Amino acid sequence: MKTWKRNLIVCWFGTFVTLIGMSQIAPIMPLYIRHLGIHDTSAVAQVSGIAFGVTFMVSAIFSPIWGAAADKFGRKPMLLRASLGMSIVVGSMGLAQNVYQLIGLRILQGVITGYSTACTTLIATQTEKEHAGWALGVLSTAAISGSLLGPLLGGYLDEILGLQFSFFLTGGLMLVAFFTTLFFVKENFVREEKKKVLTMKEVWKQLPNSNLIATMFVTSFVLQLAYYSVEPIMTVYISQLAKETSHIALISGMAFSASGLASILAAPRLGMLSDKIGPQKVVLVALIIAGIIFIPQAFVKNPWQLMILRFALGIATAGLTPSINTLLKKITPEALTGRVFGFNISAFYLGTFAGSVIGGQIAAHLGIRYVFFITSSLLFLNAIWVYNKVYKKLKVQNEASDESMDMKKKPVHKTA
Repeated sequence: MKTWKRNLIVCWFGTFVTLIGMSQIAPIMPLYIRHLGIHDTSAVAQVSGIAFGVTFMVSAIFSPIWGAAADKFGRKPMLLRASLGMSIVVGSMGLAQNVYQLIGLRILQGVITGYSTACTTLIATQTEKEHAGWALGVLSTAAISGSLLGPLLGGYLDEILGLQFSFFLTGGLMLVAFFTTLFFVKENFVREEKKKVLTMKEVWKQLPNSNLIATMFVTSFVLQLAYYSVEPIMTVYISQLAKETSHIALISGMAFSASGLASILAAPRLGMLSDKIGPQKVVLVALIIAGIIFIPQAFVKNPWQLMILRFALGIATAGLTPSINTLLKKITPEALTGRVFGFNISAFYLGTFAGSVIGGQIAAHLGIRYVFFITSSLLFLNAIWVYNKVYKKLKVQNEASDESMDMKKKPVHKTA
């Protein structure tokens, strides 16, 4: 088996487990906080929000730091650091004695994360050029499926084996990821000695396409915001649509999972398509289609119509993450790839946090349907930005490159 394929398999497993570890706590958090001694309903809700959101906020801060470390020391050391650290920290959450210890461990989890960032950088830099888009598409399914199955796994294990076991299981799986990374991941990395540590301002000056990169960061943020804007209102919206209220939680989970399932199925294929026609084209079309699909979600008459539209949304957005990563790889100097991917992961985390907060606020003040309208508008605005700042610029560059190639191919006729 080729090295890049083996790396992809190990990174897929590690990313999958990492995202399970970050998301599985969502359904059991209120129950675990009650288990730790807080019983007032409002206090439980407040502490749950803090404990859930703090990891993503801290991760957004530290992802660029670990990305810079990956550029300096290599991506494999970052994979080992994050997997072993996550194993210890997440496993320790099952031993927490009070909510302060739990929140402290959630903060520490945000500090030591970086496995996904290092995996993305490793696959982007170590995979053969003609397979990079496909590989990044496959890797993106690990994050999507991990986020999709995490809450379901956490709730199921709580029913069968108790609250603490889900933490122990995730910690154990991360330990497996550590050893598989240690023994099977190979990286051709040459460290540059006595290399000056650049500030963010200096890094930004060295990027030849900083405007394009900034646009991709915004697109990553908007993508996650769009996904998670409906999360806090999904159950309420389903309860308004459903005639029976006996299985609201199950139907809500199915509706939210539909887009993730579609992304898992479509992401590798759209990643291959981006290799053929260009990632900027896939990003632009995906944003427009996603913006269109959000609108009819506000007018559905039953949960099944909503599920179909959510599935269609997953297909539309499946090409965004791998295409964004492919485009970032193409326009970023290899020495700065880890730093740039770190900031992109930060945009993802901030979008996740912002989507959950903003969606709930819009629904509370304007109504649930306005969540879909406003999210759709953001996707259309993002598409216009991508068209002006990325698509048009790369089109001009490609045309200039083609003309240059044609000039070189034309025979030179000497005159007597």
